Order: sequence, then C-alpha cells, then structure tokens
Amino acid sequence: MKTVVITGSARGFGYSMIEEFYKKDFNVVLCDINEEELNKSCSKLKNMYGKGKVLSYKMDVTSEDEVKSTISKIIQEVKTIDIWINNAGVNQPMKAIWELDSKVIDRLIDIDLKGTVTCSKNIMPIMLKQKSGAIYNVEGYGSNDATMLGLSIYGTCKRAITYFTEALAKESYECGNYVNIGKITPGIMITNFTTTSLGDGEKIELSEKTKNIYNILGDKPEVIAKFMVKKIINNNKNNVKFTWLTSIRAMGRFIKALFGIKNYYF
Repeated sequence: MKTVVITGSARGFGYSMIEEFYKKDFNVVLCDINEEELNKSCSKLKNMYGKGKVLSYKMDVTSEDEVKSTISKIIQEVKTIDIWINNAGVNQPMKAIWELDSKVIDRLIDIDLKGTVTCSKNIMPIMLKQKSGAIYNVEGYGSNDATMLGLSIYGTCKRAITYFTEALAKESYECGNYVNIGKITPGIMITNFTTTSLGDGEKIELSEKTKNIYNILGDKPEVIAKFMVKKIINNNKNNVKFTWLTSIRAMGRFIKALFGIKNYYF
C-alpha cells in the first residue's frame, strides 16, 4: 500500500487532497503546525472509509530538525514514502513591501519558500535510496510572473518555487531519474488562506474587484483536489505541471459571468 505525505494538510487544499488519497486506499500522513486542526482532521478521516493508515504529526516546515524527525517517524511506521506534497504556505498581509515588518517578511520566506526547499532536501535522499518516489510543489500567485500590490513577497516566494521545482527535476534526472518531480497549480481556492494572512493572523480585507474575480474564477479546494490527486496517481513522468485554472477554463468562466453565472462566495 502506497503512502502520501502532505504538509499543511490539517485543513484547506492539503486536507482535501488527503481525503482523496485516503478514499483511494493510500496510507495518508497529515503534517501541520496546527495541532488542534490536525486532531480534528484525523478524527474526521477515521470515520471515513479507507483501507490505509491515518498518521498525523505536528511539524513546522521551517525547522529542519522537525522535518528530519518526522520523516524518520513516518519511515518507522510505513517503511516507504511514495509521494510527498509540499503544500504548507501562508498568505501575505495586503500591504506594500515597505509597509511590511521585517519579521513578517522573514516568516513568509521561511514558510512559503524555505519550507519547501527544506522538506525536498530531506525527503529526496530517502526516495533516491528507494529508487522510487514523487515530490510535488504547489505553485501560486506570482509563479507566472504576475504582480499586484499586497502580494509582493508571497509572489516572490512562489516564483522561486517554480524555478526550484524545475531545478530539482533536472537534478533528479541527472541522478538516475528515480524520483518524479512536479508542480501543482491550483488557481484560486476559497479557503481560510484567502481571507487571513500568516495562517490565522490578521484578516485580509478584499476589494470589491478582488471579490468579483474570486467569485468568477474561484473554486472550493475539494473540487481542485479531486482533479489533482487523479493526475498525481496516474503520473509516471518527471518535470510535470498540473494546472486546474487553465486559460480556456478561465475564459469560459468570464463568458458565463457575462450572463450572471458565477459563484457567490463573497
């Protein structure tokens, strides 16, 4: 039975993917810094049908010691880790760069960029030793070079994630191509991430224009998770990218919006 580990999976997109994998009889491992939400999610999963194990670990992706320790504990429980998804991330306060406290900038970079690097650095040798495995990193606003006021540092991190993932895929190829590396591009998801900064930090006040865009292009995480998990399970290639909100899908949404057909999340 295969095992998937997802960081930032106590709720939101990470948890929705965990549910999908569990329904498909994977061993699932939830990793998150929020212990209370972890416990709630584990209880919920254990009341669902699935043949795999449900494991959870409180883990801070900014701590390499915690990442190493968690990987070791998982290996002891399930022997192999087949899929690792770097999903943990936090949103930025909607402020210009010069209005952000240096500690906030450091926190954003540590979680949204360095967390993915740290986890990848430590799971990669395990998978190379197994001669099998897959790592997927979640892209976000800025990955395609888009910019806007209030997402400068977050966007910088996500643009770096894109480069890092492509570089990791090349390194994997040159080291035997045993580990498939990929990018997950979910688009706009309506979760707690959308309306709060730094996890459960200050509330983000969305402009009416932003709310309208989210109502047109946004989706609930469980919808996108179902699509992504199917792609991941069926993938056997290195350096792939799975995109939910394609240009064609976005165009279709805008056309429907002209006729008043859209969601009303806000």
